[in-house]
Amino acid sequence: MKFLKKLLLIVVIAIIVLISFIGINGYIVYHDALKEITLEDKVKQIRDNNNFTSLDNVSLDFKNAIVAVEDHRFYSHSGVDYIGTARAIFVNVKTNSLSQGGSTITQQLAKNIYFSNDTNLMEKIAEILISLDLEKKYSKDEILELYINSIYYGNGYYCIGDASNGYFDKKPIDMSRYESTLLAGVPNAPSVYAPSVNLDLAEKRQNKVLSSMVEYGYLTEEESNNVKSEQKSKNP
Repeated sequence: MKFLKKLLLIVVIAIIVLISFIGINGYIVYHDALKEITLEDKVKQIRDNNNFTSLDNVSLDFKNAIVAVEDHRFYSHSGVDYIGTARAIFVNVKTNSLSQGGSTITQQLAKNIYFSNDTNLMEKIAEILISLDLEKKYSKDEILELYINSIYYGNGYYCIGDASNGYFDKKPIDMSRYESTLLAGVPNAPSVYAPSVNLDLAEKRQNKVLSSMVEYGYLTEEESNNVKSEQKSKNP
């Protein structure tokens, strides 16, 4: 019994040391990233892009679609969605996969502007810290605006203005509901869901976007079905 207690104590201490090591090194990565270029300067770089589009000049359907499918609690969390993260961990453990990410729009923005797509554990801690900074310094609408102007939409398009013009020959404000919901599904996996790559897969992803919009009250079932009736590939 004493041996088991000692073993348990060693395991607990080892876990505490490991968590402390990851936390400290994550903070160092965070500190070094901001030392190299401040958050304000990063934001300025995005806003100085010639094709930067203000949120007021983006279709409401696109904004709603992005929030619904990427982070439906975006307007209520503080940058990190602890409920969503817990749910993602539970689903991943249950399915023995990494199918659920749990990252918020704010976290995705932090990763996009500071870190690689292959974020390691230290960078994940730094990403969370930068997300909290973003939420302190910018409004939710500003964060969403920065996000849609810095994510990759496939086909060489890195902002909403380039993507809407490139795919549909339209300004973001003029996208139809079909176009808005199709494009909102692309950033999840641009090499797979870009309409120019595979319209069939793009519209299958669009169906997920539409389902999320219905689930969270952005569209009615009838409105969703109307969009599906426009689909070019006639997915089942």
